[in-house]
Amino acid sequence: MDDIIIDFIEKPELEDGLLIEGLPGVGNVGKIAVEHLIEEIDADKCADIYSLYFPPQVLVDEEGLSELVNNRLYFKKNVGKDDTDILLLTGDYQGMTPQGQYQITDKILSEAEEMGVEKVFSLGGYSKGEMIDIPEVLGAATDTKNVEEMKELGVKFSEEHPSSGIVGASGLLLGLGDKLYGMSGVCLMGETSGYFVDPAAARAVLKKLVAYIGLEITYDKLNEKAEEVEELTNKVKDMDIGGLQQQEPGSEDLNYIG
Repeated sequence: MDDIIIDFIEKPELEDGLLIEGLPGVGNVGKIAVEHLIEEIDADKCADIYSLYFPPQVLVDEEGLSELVNNRLYFKKNVGKDDTDILLLTGDYQGMTPQGQYQITDKILSEAEEMGVEKVFSLGGYSKGEMIDIPEVLGAATDTKNVEEMKELGVKFSEEHPSSGIVGASGLLLGLGDKLYGMSGVCLMGETSGYFVDPAAARAVLKKLVAYIGLEITYDKLNEKAEEVEELTNKVKDMDIGGLQQQEPGSEDLNYIG
């Protein structure tokens, strides 16, 4: 078996394509956002990605059927106000090692470039280490033009955040995309406690992204999930399980992006 296998169902040709990544990470913010977007725009799956760098396991569904863990690529043409062609990346896991993270990211970027991708948006969560009532969206970008465009949409940029850098695929897609493939990039990070999956943070991130694309979607399912999580977090606040409220907000050990 090769280290990384991309099994294409079809290989779309994209014009000025935009790659949007949402893989598992803190609060599963990016994964929730991208999977919601895939459903909303009825994107088509074009590839499954398998790798020795993923955990050695299969996932089992409700009917008892197993599937090897993987990442997946979807695409949709002519989306939003400028008829943007988009390629979407989500999946079950990120690479388990630094080498795996680099190799998988490089392979995906190489294929994305061949398909016509010219810009990358990576989506993730920014752990605050405390309960968040209204999550803000923090940003990082490869150039000042993107910074200014995101600021106009209300994305926050600061030298202090994220102080520990952007870990995993969300960071490497920007770094490798810029340095090796000449792709400009933006990372959008929703503030989250880091203790639970966070649909509210995913919704906040997604709203900035679709505003940039000029796309209208619904958020009913995310709203329902966010209400369920809010009920859970309110119970935790009341009980203060494990002394969560005593954590230093934004402390270094919780300051993880992904």
